[in-house]
Amino acid sequence: MEHYAAIGDGRSIALVGADGSIDWWCAPAMDAPPLFNRMHDPEGGRFSITPTRPFHIERRYRDNSNVLETIFITDTGQARLTESLNSGVSGRLPWCELARRIEGVSGTVEFEIVLLPINAQGDIKRIDHPNAEVRYIGDLTTTFCHDGDVGIVQEEDGHTVASYVSSEGSTTCLAFLVADGAPLAIPELADIDARIDLSDDEWKRWSAQLTYDGPFKKDFTRCALSLKFLLFSETGAIAAAATAGLPERIGGDKNYDYRYAWVRDAAYTIKALLRAGALGEPIAAFGWLVRTIGADGSEPKVVYTLRGEDVPEEQDIDVPGYRNSHPVKRGNRAKDQIQLSCYGDLLETASLFAKMGHVLDPAAADLLVALADQVVERWHLKDSGIWELPDEQHYTFSKIGCWLALDRAVKLAEGGHIDGAKKANWAQERNLVLAWIDEHCWSEARQAYTFYPGTERLDAALLLTTRFGFEHEDRLLRTRGAIERELVVGPLVYRYSGAADEEGAFVACSCWLVEAYAFLGEVDRAEQMLHDLFGPLGNNFGILNEQIDPATGAGLGNLPQGLSHLALLHAIYSIQENRS
Repeated sequence: MEHYAAIGDGRSIALVGADGSIDWWCAPAMDAPPLFNRMHDPEGGRFSITPTRPFHIERRYRDNSNVLETIFITDTGQARLTESLNSGVSGRLPWCELARRIEGVSGTVEFEIVLLPINAQGDIKRIDHPNAEVRYIGDLTTTFCHDGDVGIVQEEDGHTVASYVSSEGSTTCLAFLVADGAPLAIPELADIDARIDLSDDEWKRWSAQLTYDGPFKKDFTRCALSLKFLLFSETGAIAAAATAGLPERIGGDKNYDYRYAWVRDAAYTIKALLRAGALGEPIAAFGWLVRTIGADGSEPKVVYTLRGEDVPEEQDIDVPGYRNSHPVKRGNRAKDQIQLSCYGDLLETASLFAKMGHVLDPAAADLLVALADQVVERWHLKDSGIWELPDEQHYTFSKIGCWLALDRAVKLAEGGHIDGAKKANWAQERNLVLAWIDEHCWSEARQAYTFYPGTERLDAALLLTTRFGFEHEDRLLRTRGAIERELVVGPLVYRYSGAADEEGAFVACSCWLVEAYAFLGEVDRAEQMLHDLFGPLGNNFGILNEQIDPATGAGLGNLPQGLSHLALLHAIYSIQENRS
């Protein structure tokens, strides 16, 4: 799965294989049931444009853009496939416009084109409408657009097979349009084709606003572009990933649905994009967090839908799964968990927001006060931890997250950004949390903070705490050493003790190790480690999975994975931040 590229429009994301097949697309939104699902089922839905003769490819994103280009090279010629989920002059279109342009580069290349949507959203009905051939898929209205040079070979039961032969200088455009509960526009094919380049211009315009100008700048920009795929423009929410059910171990059962908005990931992403120089997206995302968490006045949930609603109950989907890894899950069990570190994520994000010169509105300020008060009442509870484990414990990372929340609440109050009436109480409780952590979570035997009190197991999430200013008595330095001895394989890092038996190495943890060197004063070493990390991360020119198999380099877990991308952004930024 590490060979999939992505295209997106701020609402949905399609994944394109190296064979020219779009094997995953949920439309009209990334959390909808899929129209194409061959990632889960070899006989499933797809939209493929594939040479009929043996081929190899050269593939890239256009510079500073998310428009994808693939050169197919056969023994008879070469052709370029350019792909985009299009936007318009005013931003997102009222319909989804999946556009694919084929250009002849040299010689001739014969393509087989297969359009096979599935009926996950309802029965498929094909109708010859006076203005277009239309497929109704549940409540969706769709149509396949092409010119007369594309020859239809088969057309039945919603399944289209076509043929096209490119020659030097030839060009054609194919598109699949989707409208949801609304009239379907049928644009001129030339206009659809032109919007590929318009979309390219819009991506470049967005990239140009990024202000980062330090080491790994090109990688930083590509990573930010990949992260932007996951920003759901309709509400400002940030999806954890574009896919559901991709395995963390081939043949395993850890195949979760990540097409929802985790408070943790949203907070981290806001911080990453603020540091990158983007403004509109993190402001929208922060507003979404405030509205969603403050809607009912209760404790924040771990995860919400992209529209701020309750995540559905976890259920199994009847498909074979990626390389027969099943069950494939929809919904997510984390919806009912406690994850106390979320408080630290939220208060730290607000602190950075204010530090960078922005203004917290009264609703946001009131919510932050309420959250700090909740930490005072709840920090002593067990929770499921950052890794959302079924075994509730006093996870060390969660307790440090509570310390972080109270520390940032104190600083926000001292800066006049929130009501400071309870500042002294927050400061006192912060100190109690720190003392509790040092008494219960430190192992003299391991010379490290452990996963939770009473265990000698380690947790790589503790590497992340070096950016919080939590270091004292060299305890994080020594914890980093223990983690390196047990959880590190080359440049890659496993999540916690025993994880190597269950899953691959975790991309975000590998980035957090780089940060831990940068924030603890070894910046040159951090920079070299990041160079080394780009080896296994470079398999797919910027689209990151959740995990990597250290033995094979294969990607594992869902993608594009927001936590992986934002962790890489922070790792790159940490080198500049700690060198200046």
